[in-house]
Amino acid sequence: MNWKQLITNKRLGQESRHPERNDDRTEFKRDYDRLIFSAPFRRLQNKTQVFPLPGSIFVHNRMTHSLEVACVGMSLGNDVAKELTKKHPELKDSLFQEIGQIVSTACLAHDMGNPPFGHSGEKAIQTFFTEGNGACLKEKVSREFWSDITHFEGNANAFRLLTHKFKGRRQGGFVLTYSTLASIVKYPFSSEACGKHGKFGFFTSERKNYEKIADEMGIKRISKDGEPIKYARHPLVYLVEAADDICYEIMDIEDSHKLKILSFEETERLLLGFFDEIAQNKIKKRISEEQLTDDNEKVVYMRARVIGLLEKECADAFVKHEDEILNGEFDRCLIDSISELPRTAYKNCESISKTKIYRSKPVLDVELSGYKIMETLMEQMIEAAVYPERYYSRQLIGRVSSQYDIDSDNLETRIIAVLDYISGMTDIYALDIYQKINGISLPIV
Repeated sequence: MNWKQLITNKRLGQESRHPERNDDRTEFKRDYDRLIFSAPFRRLQNKTQVFPLPGSIFVHNRMTHSLEVACVGMSLGNDVAKELTKKHPELKDSLFQEIGQIVSTACLAHDMGNPPFGHSGEKAIQTFFTEGNGACLKEKVSREFWSDITHFEGNANAFRLLTHKFKGRRQGGFVLTYSTLASIVKYPFSSEACGKHGKFGFFTSERKNYEKIADEMGIKRISKDGEPIKYARHPLVYLVEAADDICYEIMDIEDSHKLKILSFEETERLLLGFFDEIAQNKIKKRISEEQLTDDNEKVVYMRARVIGLLEKECADAFVKHEDEILNGEFDRCLIDSISELPRTAYKNCESISKTKIYRSKPVLDVELSGYKIMETLMEQMIEAAVYPERYYSRQLIGRVSSQYDIDSDNLETRIIAVLDYISGMTDIYALDIYQKINGISLPIV
């Protein structure tokens, strides 16, 4: 793969207008602005990241997380562009200089396909078809479609949200640039190639869109004829992934301290663990010189230092492994390729997160409640889609936005319309609909 082909401002759905565009330097910024002003991005403010929403202590939601990831992604892209331009002077006056903006935009979009209640929402959708009442639909739909819905994935759903032509909308969905769209696809293969980890990058309905984008940019196709489609990653995916890895892990530590799940001493030990003894002493001295007595402010400063360190380490790792990445042979995340000390400290944070944070009572309460809400919505709405002629089905279908093709004559189209509708809900809206269809909440009460 080569950079000049990989970085293009051609837009999905407006390929015929590409020759007319002259203002090259602003196209990727337009992608960013388009997402910031979009309704799906605004809805992220009411979608769970890890901890319950809302609360007396402000912790991260999907929107604040995505904005922070975009900031780190911008730094990663800019630092990589600076270093690789030294290595490849021919890239100096090309669109390659815009990769910071591309990565930042892809970071904004990386969680836009996630359903309400985080991963418990994803699980509720999957298990409805594998363990619940939806299992009876297996013989009524195609093999590829069944694979898609039983592995339902926020990553694949984000690509659908951004590229699918919903009713009344224009061709190409958000009409984003090819490079931005490819940078979002963390798992560039179909659900039939996802294996045991269950992650994939696009539904069958959007496969041709991804193939068109990937082939145009020369992304390496690694599947053989007759096998489920599979590509190498677009190189910028590694930077988007690294920005996400840095932010969610380190910010979850900070949030856990605010919520008193972790003590100050535990938090300090985890964050200082990224540095050698000399650097640790400098950080402590700076905290003392600044006369920081508030524990939260101390954590903020240490967290900022850790993020700065990890950003530099990941940028360096990308530059170091550029050849492997461009050859489609780099098979790990950048975090796993950084120096030993910060890599060990990161793994330690992951371990603590799994045992003390993600299994904490507030998090489990969200998962349990969210799963039940999503399970109920799936049961009611899918039944309405399968039997649209029934009276109650018509009542439920009447609630669905007109952009979703739930009145289609095709069963698969009606089912995916339900998934579009439910996955686009905020946590609060999903709870509201759950209460209404169960008679718990009435407009007149």
